[in-house]
Amino acid sequence: MKADVDDDRCRGHGICCTLCPEVFELTGDGYTVVREAEIPAEFEQAVRAAAAQCPERAITLG
Repeated sequence: MKADVDDDRCRGHGICCTLCPEVFELTGDGYTVVREAEIPAEFEQAVRAAAAQCPERAITLG
């Protein structure tokens, strides 16, 4: 699984970082980036939850 954060949609709420800090982190500018190119299997459920709870729908999964 892969995850991507749309820079134009992300508003830095940080919900994804709270739900899965192993995969998501906030930059110095306060926006989310994905730490891993390929999401480890043990974090897939948390990444799906983060994508579902993103208020801006900025996270896409593939």
